[in-house]
Amino acid sequence: MKKERTLWNDGTKTVAASLLSILMGVVFGGVLLLVVALCLHMPLSSAWEGFRIVLAGVFNTGRNYDAGSALTFGINARLVGDMLFRATPLIMTGLSVALAYKTGLFNIGAPGQYLMGTAMAIIVALSLDTTVIPAFLVWLLAFLAAIAAGALWGCIPGAFKAYLNVNEVITSIMTNWIAANLVTLLFDGSQFINNVDFGKTGYTLKTSTNGVATAKMGLDFGGGNANAGFLIAIVFAVVTYVVINKTTFGYELRSCGSNKNAAKYAGMNEKRNIVLSMAIAGGLSAAGAALYFLQGDVEFYWHTSMTLPATGFNGIPVALLASCSPIGCVFSGMFMAYLTISGSQLSTFTAYNEYIANIIIAVIVYLSAFTLFFKGLMDARKKAPKGGDKAAAEPAGRGTKKP
Repeated sequence: MKKERTLWNDGTKTVAASLLSILMGVVFGGVLLLVVALCLHMPLSSAWEGFRIVLAGVFNTGRNYDAGSALTFGINARLVGDMLFRATPLIMTGLSVALAYKTGLFNIGAPGQYLMGTAMAIIVALSLDTTVIPAFLVWLLAFLAAIAAGALWGCIPGAFKAYLNVNEVITSIMTNWIAANLVTLLFDGSQFINNVDFGKTGYTLKTSTNGVATAKMGLDFGGGNANAGFLIAIVFAVVTYVVINKTTFGYELRSCGSNKNAAKYAGMNEKRNIVLSMAIAGGLSAAGAALYFLQGDVEFYWHTSMTLPATGFNGIPVALLASCSPIGCVFSGMFMAYLTISGSQLSTFTAYNEYIANIIIAVIVYLSAFTLFFKGLMDARKKAPKGGDKAAAEPAGRGTKKP
């Protein structure tokens, strides 16, 4: 009997499927750069340079004009720090979508929850007097208030799903736009608008104007924006993994997601678990917003009545690329931030504009949805019987004649 290979397990297949999705997206990007170069009569070297920048990302150090404007590559500490900073909210919104998915729900309401967390974090951080209350305590109160606001906003579609059986996608889309208009209403004409800097009337004040900023903890290398928020996001990912996979509460959430009727007959409170799942998901998304805007030097454009934050929606591909694994969301969030920086570098150092970079990113994001499909193909190939195995499975006496 052939011994089963333990290395090719479910986790390995998940990682392989994600890497295959990324590889296909990168190859498509290279082909697109080549086609654009040919159509615009650009030298083929431009396509090669663009492809190298897409691959290099944070390892691009610019052009060496003393050596004929050649691209140079190496460790770019500033870009690495910016990648970690950009990855922080993506990790949190990815965790939000992943946790809801584990419990059988699709949290497309992450943008609205993100907005509510943004508004509450900024309002609390700028309202409390840091000469009376220590700045670090104001930061903590703003962070907790943002989580509470996001959790409350997540409860709304959760309650409609649990008690009225209304699809959470519909109610989440509605709460997204309610949040967008509500946040605009909260800041319209308020004291938190930046009326000091010329031309910044559409932005809020930075939280650092009140002395509130996330501790750097040595992560601001190279002048980047990274801070302790990235470490907090990792802690959230680990805690989410433990709760979902190692606790009774997590088992109940997953059971309700698999079959809420069976969970009900097993004695679980499926309605409570649905509401709690969406509340936790909303809190995670709002926490990502708080970690981003409490950095201290980030301004928020408060005219959100006609737009929704892309970070909320980008949590969906982050979760899909990670196959909804909380730990995987850390790496997929970093990869999405890596692509964003690659796009900005592409438009800065080559003749390609930012739209080409966005198309490449969009294709890779789109292919991330095929992770589960590729994993299914691997499972099917493994289960398919081979010719020798089929022959061996036939009865020994079949096809033989009696003497």
